[in-house]
Amino acid sequence: MSASIAGAEGPLSVNVSGRQRRQVLALVLTLGLVITFWRLGSTGVVDETPPLFAAAGRAMADTGDWLTPRVNGLPRYDKPPLVYWLMGFGYALPGREVWDPLGSWAARLPSALATLGLMLGLADTVLRWPFSGDARPRLTALIAPLAFAFSPLVLVWSRTAVSDALLCGLLGLSLLLQWRRFASPQEVAWWPAWVILGFAVLAKGPVAVVLSGLALLMFGALRRDLVQPWQRLRPLPGLLLTALISLPWYSLELLVEGQPFWDSFFGYHNLQRFTSVVNDHLQPWWFFGPVMLVAALPFTPYLLIGLARVPRSRIPPEHSLHQFAACWLLAVLLLFTTAATKLPSYWLPATPAAALLVAQASVGSTVGSSRWQRMAWATCLALIAVLAAGFWLGSLWVPLIEDPEMPTLSVDLLASGLLKWAAVWFSAAAVLGAGLLLQRRAAAQALLAMQGCLLGFHLTALVPIAELADRLRQQPVRDAASLMLSQQRRGEPMVMVGTMKPSLHFYTGQVIIYEGQSDGALVNIADRLAHEQRRGWSGYPLGSPGASRTVLALIDRGTAERDHWRNLQPELLGQIGIYDVWRLDRTRLEQRAQTLMADGIDADWEKPRPERY
Repeated sequence: MSASIAGAEGPLSVNVSGRQRRQVLALVLTLGLVITFWRLGSTGVVDETPPLFAAAGRAMADTGDWLTPRVNGLPRYDKPPLVYWLMGFGYALPGREVWDPLGSWAARLPSALATLGLMLGLADTVLRWPFSGDARPRLTALIAPLAFAFSPLVLVWSRTAVSDALLCGLLGLSLLLQWRRFASPQEVAWWPAWVILGFAVLAKGPVAVVLSGLALLMFGALRRDLVQPWQRLRPLPGLLLTALISLPWYSLELLVEGQPFWDSFFGYHNLQRFTSVVNDHLQPWWFFGPVMLVAALPFTPYLLIGLARVPRSRIPPEHSLHQFAACWLLAVLLLFTTAATKLPSYWLPATPAAALLVAQASVGSTVGSSRWQRMAWATCLALIAVLAAGFWLGSLWVPLIEDPEMPTLSVDLLASGLLKWAAVWFSAAAVLGAGLLLQRRAAAQALLAMQGCLLGFHLTALVPIAELADRLRQQPVRDAASLMLSQQRRGEPMVMVGTMKPSLHFYTGQVIIYEGQSDGALVNIADRLAHEQRRGWSGYPLGSPGASRTVLALIDRGTAERDHWRNLQPELLGQIGIYDVWRLDRTRLEQRAQTLMADGIDADWEKPRPERY
């Protein structure tokens, strides 16, 4: 069915021809490539989590071990392997040192591809099954994927080397295919949705099945009909297919790695994250309410209109995308509100549903056609005007930014002129929006015009700001890695003390011993250099064959000023940013460790730490 025909629910929707659909999809593909792939590898991987993903993916390509993700000589059990496999594919491409010198393009490839694929899925769904009464489905099919891509959360995570965007893309495509099967069972096969859901389970675990099932249950409850979705979607054979795709890796990994994998992946990273707070991510129960509003900026009022207009009655399946999107969003809200650990990235799977609701709210109306439309558009303009004013007044608030890792950020940001570009685009959006309000133009046209301004902001301000931050925050670590490699003696180990940056391991390609600022960290380092064993690296007691008498250390100056690190007489090899590169005599290091141990400080590095690297 190329278009939906509204019956009792509303006016007719306009048919979209095959040629028109291909044209719109080609435009969405072009815009998606620009949004997600423009200068994708121009910045390095951003500490702290992305280098862990990138290092694991690269290790698979380099070692040929595609079963167990490993980072810094240790297995990394926190996520399933699909994101690492895709990263490893990027790293396995020939000549990567030339076209991906920072190693970040390959690491971000899964996130970018998932975002692009979901943009196309949203557009194609709206084109084939337009919202009831939609006289401009081609515009709506542009608004929906752009509303998704320009969500502040998606703008960040579509360019981040973690698994969140991959889960969002795969789960989103699976849910869209499930709805398409429900809407038109004669044209859409039942099994592709469950195949993609299997890959979603390989991207981030069983949460994909839980979210999918909860969304479908809420959809059936809203329609007061669980039988029809059950008959059309065939969940029992579908879940079997999902299991056949996802379970073999879990079973093999459990067989090979045993109890540590079970305790870490299922016990800590799934069960414990849901039932208790980990990593101090304690948030109030209402946390995802504000996140939902921020994630839809600057079109949050249209999201609220879309939610308020959800039909409560049982309507024809081909017109139920609006209902399905609302249940999809509310399923994410319900599940993660009940979870003890809460992070903004957990909202990412709801952003495609929010985009559909924003697009639906623009259907069949002008920006001044009703009081609610006028209020929504006026609120959008107010939000955009506030952002424009904030960027114009950057000289007042940017100097208040204090980041010890980027001490010159405020000066460099103001000098770059990038805030002025941001202010220009948001000012243009505000002026354009006010003009469209006065002309009472169609809401779809107005939203699309605003999204054009957001594209300009993304390309000329947001991406360059990220590149500036990379030069200030990550370039020093890359330079330090290069210096340490050039100065390293045969068999000499490396440590990083104080500020712990996994990117040092990523850029040196060597095992790095990481410890924090405490005096116990010094004791740990001395003991680990003598006794710790990791894949590809072994500690050696002083005096034993193969033991180096020195160690290379990257230490931030704040940590270096602490009493237990003073007077060790290091050889200063370089000062880069906030870091010093030292060569330390291990004899002096062990003597200091013995002094601290005499004061009651013991090594505790062997105690289990689920997120240790």
